[in-house]
Amino acid sequence: MKHLTKRKLAFVIAAAMGIAGCGSDGSDGEDGAPGEPGAPGEPSTPVTEVSTVTNVEYISHLVGEGQVTLEFEITDEDGTLINGLENAAVYLAAKTDHGIQRARDGSVGGSASAGGDSATEGATLTMLDDGRYEFVAPMAAVQADTEGLIRLQVGGGDNIASSPYIIVNKPENTHTSTTETCYSCHVDYATSDIKHSKYVALNTEGEVDFVGGCMVCHNNVPRDIDAEGNSLDTGGYAKNSMQKLGHINHQKFEKDFTPTNCYTCHAEPVINTSIAGNGCSDCHGNGESGVIVPADGFDARAFHAESSLIGLVEREEIRANHYTTTSNPYFNPTMDEWIDHKDVAWTQGYCVDIALFDNSGETPVQLNIGEMYEAHEVTYGGAYINNYHNDSIVARVISHGAEGYIENEDGSRSVCYGELTDGFEDANLSASSRITIADTNWEDSDGEFGVSFTGYSEVVDPINFEKVQDWGRRHAVTEDSCTTCHNNDTNYHKNGGYRDGGLDCVACHNNGQDRKGALSAPGFGPMVHSMHWGIGNALSGAKTDEETGENVVNSAASLNADNCVSCHADGVSLADVPNQYMLSKAFNEGTAGVMTSPITANCFACHDSDSALSHMEQNGGEFNVPTTDKWFTEGTAESCATCHDTGKSFGIDVYHNFER
Repeated sequence: MKHLTKRKLAFVIAAAMGIAGCGSDGSDGEDGAPGEPGAPGEPSTPVTEVSTVTNVEYISHLVGEGQVTLEFEITDEDGTLINGLENAAVYLAAKTDHGIQRARDGSVGGSASAGGDSATEGATLTMLDDGRYEFVAPMAAVQADTEGLIRLQVGGGDNIASSPYIIVNKPENTHTSTTETCYSCHVDYATSDIKHSKYVALNTEGEVDFVGGCMVCHNNVPRDIDAEGNSLDTGGYAKNSMQKLGHINHQKFEKDFTPTNCYTCHAEPVINTSIAGNGCSDCHGNGESGVIVPADGFDARAFHAESSLIGLVEREEIRANHYTTTSNPYFNPTMDEWIDHKDVAWTQGYCVDIALFDNSGETPVQLNIGEMYEAHEVTYGGAYINNYHNDSIVARVISHGAEGYIENEDGSRSVCYGELTDGFEDANLSASSRITIADTNWEDSDGEFGVSFTGYSEVVDPINFEKVQDWGRRHAVTEDSCTTCHNNDTNYHKNGGYRDGGLDCVACHNNGQDRKGALSAPGFGPMVHSMHWGIGNALSGAKTDEETGENVVNSAASLNADNCVSCHADGVSLADVPNQYMLSKAFNEGTAGVMTSPITANCFACHDSDSALSHMEQNGGEFNVPTTDKWFTEGTAESCATCHDTGKSFGIDVYHNFER
């Protein structure tokens, strides 16, 4: 029902009186005397009673005895004031001695709604002026001094769209994790199809308050349970407290993640004075005797990160205090006899020199790799010679196990091969090296542990071994793309770590190293895409079903695959993808002799339907076509960038998110 304000009603009455009193009596047909000039009228403000988008401008709130009063203004998608609002809801999670808490039975905090089928008795929603409302929400447990996390939502009837959830009040130090730390993995959660995405809240400035929105329901206090384990309506609102979601549920992330690297999520200091406090008891039981109670003011992040049991600090110190060098490949025709790992003797060799330095002091000190290897301080130190063409590794020009190690007096190690494999005489040469230093927590498990350093040499010609160019590779991911999730600073396998956006991995996973990749996808980009969101997601073997023993999908399946910004923070240009095939037996059930054009390989890693592949092939994409002798020198025919490059009408940025 519409109500006119007193001011507007008076204006209507005055206008009616003016009309009745002006002019002559009309009997003589003459004009009446001019009237007195009237006061300028106030321009009318446009209003609407329908919206497809409802924007809320928060004005104020007041927490009183047994109720919360809020004042706000609403507009539609065009900024027009909205009248006729009938629905509103507010939730208050109180700040208590146990943290943020809201019980379902209303005994702590509360909630109330006006309008709809479940309106709260005594709740009122009054329009004070066009688009401006007062919402009085009864909450029995709320007192005048109650401090709380307050969330508002309005609209949702037949004509007025629901507004976003809005956090209108949040006590200081409510949480120490942030939207940014959560969104580094859960990018733009509100736009996803993941559970509860519609509950993502904004603050009064219109910015996402991801953690605050979650804590309205997932409080610091979980719901109570009875003796049989059944949930009650007391305690907190949800079974999963916020700290359980962070500390316990994230431990299901199965590969090279440690929840004790608290800095990953907690951007602000975590201050607890009791091991029985919020968050601690999730992992440390109930804080009974035998557990050290920390002193006042300690930062729990450092307490965990510096634990020798975790080894984060030790690994970081090893990495900071060491570096390696990798020489260019060279040929030595006159060598003392040396024996390779296949027990073949040689008196010549194609070699790469690797060296390890300690730079913890003012002047770097070269270490002795051979001695450290014997003492098991270095667990791996090797190098490969690769063919290099068009800024890409196109082959490993040595056979596996054909290397020999020669320890030099200065502490460096020469990694030598008696001969190079045939077939790539037209390609230049470069070397990749890898040295792994053991830490206290090192385990002998496929090079998954320790601190590994990967290096790449300059590129030389294959005849005179003179420099042709610096080593380089198009690498369209950011330095912390991998370490944001894989945060324990160990390796995936084969002494290859996650630093620098997985650049270590390129030493083996590249255009020319024709690896099966668990039959997921070839190369580096396609393999990463598939292992996270394609068919390879269930092929890594990192998780298996306890009953059947079969592989199950890994944790990346819980994230939005189209949020490419998680890794590609600076976007992707399809036009910049080198026009060069990659060997693709991973797409061919492990049978070699085939190659695939690069954009097709990357896209097919996720878009693997017959129709998707047909579309790629119709536009020049090539999938598992036979290789040729000089495959790495031939250009492909795919024209994907013509339509799908960033910025085009059908660009990948239209269908994938490259912005936060």
